[in-house]
Amino acid sequence: MNTGKKEEDVEIIFGCIKKIRKDQELLYKKYYGYIMSISLSYASNREIAQEIVDDTFMKVFDSIKSFDINQPFKGWLRKITINTAIDHLRKNKKFTHHLDLYELNGELPSIEAIDKLTVDDIHKLIAQLPDMLKVVFNLYELEGYNHKEIAAVLNIAESSSRTYLTRAKERLRDVVVKYCN
Repeated sequence: MNTGKKEEDVEIIFGCIKKIRKDQELLYKKYYGYIMSISLSYASNREIAQEIVDDTFMKVFDSIKSFDINQPFKGWLRKITINTAIDHLRKNKKFTHHLDLYELNGELPSIEAIDKLTVDDIHKLIAQLPDMLKVVFNLYELEGYNHKEIAAVLNIAESSSRTYLTRAKERLRDVVVKYCN
């Protein structure tokens, strides 16, 4: 990381610890897009993602005094955002442990069709997953959590985490087939 950038972040962080509004606003503006992109990967729509962003910043401002300045700020921020997204889904009862019976229809899209998918297309396809499948998929595939960690975070059995991941992948394959054909 660029030293000037790190020093700038440190100044802003210290300002936020002192509850200086200008620094809180600077931090918000600087990391809004980053937090929104993470939130969108867990939320079912932009409005819910915005609620997660707002809740994340409230938590950040409340707990920034405990941030270890020697650690990467973005990693700390990412963890708070993910935990806030999970808390939000639980709190709003949109987080169910229900699994639908589901069968993959066996079709596969062409390699050319898959190659044409953009990052935005992939995000849209993941967003179509039911909340529990989306969260487990994101935690495992995007965040690098293992099934034991996911089980602990979501308060589910490890076997459930594996099942949800399998179902998420099956659904994604089906959605990709429909999208590409």
